[in-house]
Amino acid sequence: MLFEDVIDFFKNIPPFQFLEEAVIRDIAGSVSMEFYPKGSVILRQDGPASDSLRIIKKGGVKISMRSGTNEDVDLDYRGEGESFGLVSLVGKEKQKTTIVAIDDTVCYLLDKQKVFSLIESQPTFTEFFLQSHFTKYMDKTCREMRSKSSFQGSSDHILLTTQVGEIANNDVISIEDGSTIQDAALAMSKHKVSSVVILGSDALPCGIVTDRDLREKVVAKGRDVRETVKNIMNLPLIRVDAKDYCFEAVLKMLKYNIHHLLVIKDGALKSVITNHDILLLQGKSPLSLAKDIDSQQTIKGLIPVSRKINSIVGFLLKEGARAGNIIKIVSELNDRLVKRVLDIAERKFGPSPVPWCWVVFGSEGRGEQIFKTDQDNALIYADTTSAMQEEAAHKYFSDLTAFVKDGLEQCGFPPCPAHYMASNPQWRQPLRTWRKYFSDWVTRPTAEAILNSLIFFDFRPLYGDFSLAEDLRSYLAELLEGQEVFLGYLANTVVHNRPPLGFLKSFVVEKSGEHKDELNLKIKGIMPLVDIVRLFALERDVRDSSTLGRIAELRNKHTIIREHADEIEHSFEFITLLTAHHQAKLLEEGKAIDNFINPNNLSNLEKKTIKDAFQLIAGLQDSIVELYKAFIW
Repeated sequence: MLFEDVIDFFKNIPPFQFLEEAVIRDIAGSVSMEFYPKGSVILRQDGPASDSLRIIKKGGVKISMRSGTNEDVDLDYRGEGESFGLVSLVGKEKQKTTIVAIDDTVCYLLDKQKVFSLIESQPTFTEFFLQSHFTKYMDKTCREMRSKSSFQGSSDHILLTTQVGEIANNDVISIEDGSTIQDAALAMSKHKVSSVVILGSDALPCGIVTDRDLREKVVAKGRDVRETVKNIMNLPLIRVDAKDYCFEAVLKMLKYNIHHLLVIKDGALKSVITNHDILLLQGKSPLSLAKDIDSQQTIKGLIPVSRKINSIVGFLLKEGARAGNIIKIVSELNDRLVKRVLDIAERKFGPSPVPWCWVVFGSEGRGEQIFKTDQDNALIYADTTSAMQEEAAHKYFSDLTAFVKDGLEQCGFPPCPAHYMASNPQWRQPLRTWRKYFSDWVTRPTAEAILNSLIFFDFRPLYGDFSLAEDLRSYLAELLEGQEVFLGYLANTVVHNRPPLGFLKSFVVEKSGEHKDELNLKIKGIMPLVDIVRLFALERDVRDSSTLGRIAELRNKHTIIREHADEIEHSFEFITLLTAHHQAKLLEEGKAIDNFINPNNLSNLEKKTIKDAFQLIAGLQDSIVELYKAFIW
């Protein structure tokens, strides 16, 4: 063996790559090498325990176990950079499995003494082999991805890693609820703060008044400053825990359109955090962009603002955000943009003949957008009571949806190629028609019906009368009760989109065309997880439309999710983050955004992590096959 070649090998495979240089060189100097011809048995079930940890340099092995019926059951395949033999080595018991070389195979051998020495002295080594690789190494994988990214930042205080309590250091200024508006203004002026907390008779916070309230509710309306402050205070109080990260504060400010949050520490009021605090933290914030969106009065004004949303992704990647945080913030900003377009449209066309609700679906419906995607929307309006009212509704919503479609396109949301948009009359219907759509799809699950179900059952209300969407969601839950056939057809579709893993866990990539040697992260990675979780959510009447939200609810409702929830979350987070880094890089290079990556460009740790994610997907699909075997073909 060439010593430097051995060192290079161990520097590029987990967990050795995380060890210090001196430790790696010591390992390289102590390993031996063995060659196993194809078909040779390396370790045999019920035979002696392994005397070494074997790390595959070239080739591959099959791990199998003899069942009670004396049949060999294949458990796993392992290839280059992976290892075997540790369990029996540490347990000092008979070998539990049979391991056979499925190709001419070369292994490095790390003897028992060296393995125990590493377990005792190297926590990273121990975590990798003796604890869950998937959960323990997700953060390491994400850090490695960020270290390679051109968006890597160097700020000491970053939005996604700074706790609220670290920057919310202002003393709480409070007054009693019997005080006047003038008392509030004087307190804010004296202490040079932008808000005062209002305390009730029990000395507990019952409201908050901000400088904006003084401007908009008092000065602008000529209000008497001798009025009680209770008349202008804001309720309910929105709060955040001091241990929460600042992105949680950002999300709440965005969601509730506020600029002040109460900070709670150990159950007691500690401070107030403001939009200004967030802005000072980074010098830029999604909050400032949200404010720009809300201030626009025309589509023309929204166009330049909308172009800034994509830049937020790069900012969040630089700050080390997890994928779940990125999609929440980007989806919130996109929601605001769409709602602003709808508000402009409603002002243009005047009051509608009947109540209506704008709903979104697809990745937008699940709140899982990274960069802007196609328009995926529909419109539900209240059932009309006369031909005249129906005609008026048809004209009004035809004009409104055409305007919105054009406005969203100008703001960077291209039309859906399949015309799943409210501008298409088919997807602009009264509630009774939508109920019939859903009923037909569930009771007659044709291929088209299943496709529509996969698309529309992720719907989420965004603007207008939400009760219409809530009515439709409740109706869907009633429809699905006892509908094993429909769920079986849905399951059949879910299990046939297998992850791109071949023999020896090699990646299955495109063989030709524009994306030769690449694989589609969205179609083969994200969507199988989305589809699996959606199926279980429909089974258990979980009404949250987001994948992570559904997983959270299903933890206590579904056996399979309960067992694998953490792994599913980590898989979804990792593949989504990998996609975000890939797309951000394309955008920076001025190229069209896609979902294709070449796995050869991934590090060994990234390869290992995504293979684990794909294996998890395959295992979940196998479980679905068992549950719905009568409907799988």
